[in-house]
Amino acid sequence: MSGQGAHEARLLPWATPEGKPCYLDSDGSGYISRVADTVESVQLGLAGDLLDHADDLLAEDEIPTDQLRQMLSQLTEALRNVHRIAQSRGARLPLDPDGYA
Repeated sequence: MSGQGAHEARLLPWATPEGKPCYLDSDGSGYISRVADTVESVQLGLAGDLLDHADDLLAEDEIPTDQLRQMLSQLTEALRNVHRIAQSRGARLPLDPDGYA
């Protein structure tokens, strides 16, 4: 996935049950592309909500260990999703003649 053009296979915002990446080879106008766009939007929204919650939690004087573990787990999942979205979108950026997006 080198970001060569609009018809590059798209990294989807989910993985197989084994954790392997899923790709879609299309022009970006089909049903699965629209589902992927919706999933990305939801994932980005949830990441923002988690950041707000993390800020609130960190403002507390004392935080129970179980709450910290749960927040760390949720933030890790959200970061993984956001990273996959960034990779997917970056790979679909057109390159200029010098090879830069």
